[in-house]
Amino acid sequence: MDRRSFLTTGAVLATASALPLPALAREQGRVARVLVAKGERTLWLLNSRGGILRRFPIALGSQPLGHKRREGDGRTPEGPYTISHRIPDSAFHLSLGIDYPNRRDRTLAARRGVSPGGNICLHGTGLGDRPAKGDWTAGCIAVRDPHMDEIWRHVRPGMPIFIQA
Repeated sequence: MDRRSFLTTGAVLATASALPLPALAREQGRVARVLVAKGERTLWLLNSRGGILRRFPIALGSQPLGHKRREGDGRTPEGPYTISHRIPDSAFHLSLGIDYPNRRDRTLAARRGVSPGGNICLHGTGLGDRPAKGDWTAGCIAVRDPHMDEIWRHVRPGMPIFIQA
């Protein structure tokens, strides 16, 4: 899926995000991609046609506005990425690695003479079903542990994830 298709899907989802979870239509099918809307603090699991399968509230990096520019900035990256690996014994319940930094991120960081950072993941909070308060990660995307259990069952390495502002 290219960036344009993700953005088009994102525009449609922006309208649906105001609806409570039970009101969203859950289409049949397998999860084909993940969309993260940072401004809405929402993660969407989508099927291959862009249909909404599930949505989850999220927490982000401690400085969530803007694209991650360097190691330690507390920002969550923006753009097209891929789920790179699974971490079953994560300190934050379960984790799915995101392939940040990609070539573009490394090039931009090198031009600024800084490290791009790394180890960006989608993970649980480690707090069970209790939500974490506010944005608290070092740049990762966090969900409640039961939500991470569900995401873990359906999201595999190689799956595209698009993170938008």
